[in-house]
Amino acid sequence: MTYRVLVTDDVDPEGVALLVAEPQFIVDEVPTLPKDELLRRIVDYDAIVGRSATRISADVLQRATKLRVVGRAGVGVDNIALDVATSLGVAIINAPAGNTVAVAELFFGAVIGLLRQLPQAAQTMTAGRWDRALYLGRELKGKTLGIVGLGRIGGEVATRAHAFGMQVVAYDPYIADARFTALRVRRAPSLDALIAETNVLTVHVPLTDETRGMIGKRELARLPSRSVAVNMARGGIIDETALLFALESDQLRGAVLDVFTVEPLAEDHPMRLAPNLLLTPHLGASTVEAQRNVARDVCIAVRDALLHNDLSRSINVAAGSEGWAELQPAMLVARRAAAVARAVLADQGMRTVRRLALRVSPELAHGSGPLLAAAAAGLLEGVIETDRLNLINARSLAEARGIELTVGESSELGTRRSLEVELSGGMQQLAVAGSAPEGSVARLTRIGSFHVDVNPKQTLLILTNKDVPGVIGRVGTVLGERGVNIAEYHQARLAQGGDALAAISVDGTVEEATRRALLELPDVVSASIVHFRAD
Repeated sequence: MTYRVLVTDDVDPEGVALLVAEPQFIVDEVPTLPKDELLRRIVDYDAIVGRSATRISADVLQRATKLRVVGRAGVGVDNIALDVATSLGVAIINAPAGNTVAVAELFFGAVIGLLRQLPQAAQTMTAGRWDRALYLGRELKGKTLGIVGLGRIGGEVATRAHAFGMQVVAYDPYIADARFTALRVRRAPSLDALIAETNVLTVHVPLTDETRGMIGKRELARLPSRSVAVNMARGGIIDETALLFALESDQLRGAVLDVFTVEPLAEDHPMRLAPNLLLTPHLGASTVEAQRNVARDVCIAVRDALLHNDLSRSINVAAGSEGWAELQPAMLVARRAAAVARAVLADQGMRTVRRLALRVSPELAHGSGPLLAAAAAGLLEGVIETDRLNLINARSLAEARGIELTVGESSELGTRRSLEVELSGGMQQLAVAGSAPEGSVARLTRIGSFHVDVNPKQTLLILTNKDVPGVIGRVGTVLGERGVNIAEYHQARLAQGGDALAAISVDGTVEEATRRALLELPDVVSASIVHFRAD
C-alpha cells in the first residue's frame, strides 16, 4: 500500500528524510500554503506534517477524507481542531520532548538578560556610549524560582536553577511526589502558596480551559514586590492586560514573554512599549538542534502510525499508551470480546447498548485507556456507518450514542494479562472475558457463564444448545456441507444434560443461510455470527 504525505512549514530536512526513505511513501514538500490551496490539495493525502504556521481547521479536516495522521513538529497543537480530528478518527501527533533543552536555555538567557539589563546596555554600546553606571543588575543566586508545571520543560528549568544557587518550588497537582524528590524541588500545596514566596515565576503548562488566564491580576498582585514573571509556554496563560498593569504600576520588577495570545504581535500593541518587559518572537524552539529533534521525533511517529498502526504517540488516543507493542494482543482481545458480546445480545433481541464496562487485571492497568478504546471500537463495528472507526474516535463515537464507558482494575479475573468486557442495556447484559498471555496467542476464555478457550480469528460462531449426544457432529455436518472450514471448536456446559455453548472459530465468512440452517437443528437454541474486522 502507498501513502501520500504532505510536508509543509519548513520541517527540518533530517526528519523529512526519514519519510522519503520509506518505499511506501510519496512525500510532497511544499511551502506554507494559503488555506484555499490547502483545502484543494489535502484530499489527496494520508498524512500532513507541519509546524505552527499551517492551521489544521475543522473544514480542512472534514475535507481530508483520506487523512489518517497530522504530525506537528513541536509541542503545541492549538493550531489544530483537536476535537474534530478525534471525531473523524485522525491521529494528532506532536513532539513534546525535542525542544525541551532549547526552551530551558532560553529561559535563563532571557531572565539573566532582563535582570542584568543586557538589551538596553547593548543598544547604548551600539550607539557609541559607555553608560556603565546606569545598568546595575540583580543576580539569580538566592532567589526563589516558582515553577507552575513540573513536566519536561519545567523539570529542565528546575535542574539548571540549582546550578545558579536558586531555591526551587513548584506547583503541579498532576505530578507525583517522586518526581519532585528526584528533581530536588519543594512541592507547593497550592498556586497561591507558590506565588506568595516566588521571586521569579515561570509557567510551563499547556493552554487549556483550566490554565487560560491562571496568572491574572490577583495572582500578579500577590507576588512579592519586585518579582519577575515569565511565560514561554502559551500565550494567554498569563493575562496580558493584568501583566501590563503590574509592570506600569511598578508591582513587578520585570517580565519576559516569548508567547502571546495573538501571534504575531501587532505592531502597535501596547506591550511593545511596556517598561521592563523583554519580548521575543516565540523563539522557544528556535534552535538548530531543537528543530532537528522535533522533526525527527514527529516523522518517526507519523511513519510508524501509517505503516504499523502504532498510535502510542498520538495525543488524542486514550491516555496511558506505554508499551504499545506489548499491549496489542490485549487490545485485540478487548475489541473482539466486545464484538462477540454485541452480536450475541443483538441475536437475543437487544437493540440498544447503554453501558460498556471493562475490567482489566493489574498487569494491564497501565493500558486501560487504549483497552477501553479498543472495546468501544469492537462494540461499534458493524453498527455505525463509517469507514473511519478506529481507536482515535471509538470512545467519542460511543459516548455520542449515549453509551456509558467505564474501566476498572480487578485482581479477580483469574489469570495474568486478562480482561472482561460487559455490555448491558435494559434488563439484558453479557460479559465476555479473555486473556493475552505473554508469548502466546490471544484467547477468549469466557462467554457469559460458559468457560471457553478459543482464538478469535476471522469469524466466530457462537451457538447455544442442549447438551445431548450428537449435536457437535450435526453442527459439523452443516458447516462442512456449506464449505465452512473449522479452525477450533470448543464446547462448554454448565451441567451434564443442561445448557451448553459452542465457540467455533472458522476460516473465511459465514453466510446468513448457514446460520438459519444451524438454527433448524433440533437441539440448537441460538446461533450468532461474528465477523471480525482485520486491523
